[in-house]
Amino acid sequence: MNPALRRSAAHVFVESLAAPVLSDDDLHHLQRVLRLRAGEIVSVSDGAGSWRACRYGDDGSLSADGDIETDPGRERPLAIGFALPKGDRPEWIVQKLTEIGVDRILLVDAERSIVRWEPAKAARNRDRLAKVAREASMQSRRTRLPEISGPWPLAALVGPGVAAAEPDGVPLTPARTAEVHTVLVGPEGGWTAAELAAVTEGGGITVGLGATILRVETAALVAATRLTAADRG
Repeated sequence: MNPALRRSAAHVFVESLAAPVLSDDDLHHLQRVLRLRAGEIVSVSDGAGSWRACRYGDDGSLSADGDIETDPGRERPLAIGFALPKGDRPEWIVQKLTEIGVDRILLVDAERSIVRWEPAKAARNRDRLAKVAREASMQSRRTRLPEISGPWPLAALVGPGVAAAEPDGVPLTPARTAEVHTVLVGPEGGWTAAELAAVTEGGGITVGLGATILRVETAALVAATRLTAADRG
């Protein structure tokens, strides 16, 4: 991470890096929650990899304090997919996956999924998850917002480089992660035999994440940590 991002007093997303303006919510957060003082440095990003340092004004304005820089991003985007669990666990998973640094978050509609979203509800819930991801990106100083999509049937996600987390799968070791860009985590009841067959027939593999049976949220974080750690070398 660029030291300027790490040292900034706050990190926000704006519509324009040429003329950055805080949203009402972000202005309230900087003024009332973080209590920033005039002259402090705020890093601003467009959410697509470009960012710059700005100086915070006593009226909540932002004035450029450096050139626009762009992070190249990964050549091979890393993705975690998970079957939707109950309650507020999807928000927690999205928050942590964002902090860890995955590029894509895929919501999966598995055969044994208990939680299923109707189309209208899915759109509202994706918007809510996008807000969670944005806030987590601000906290973790990301310059690229993760892409959140779905719910997808498993058949729409299989292919080479895709792995389904399964206790009997091959261990997801650092060497194995070179072959994998996406890990899909099934529901509490696990994948069906037909789903696992679809993964392997589509050119993917099954991977194990340890010697114990993990909850959806735990498995998603373990997989994300291993993928991103291997990507950093």
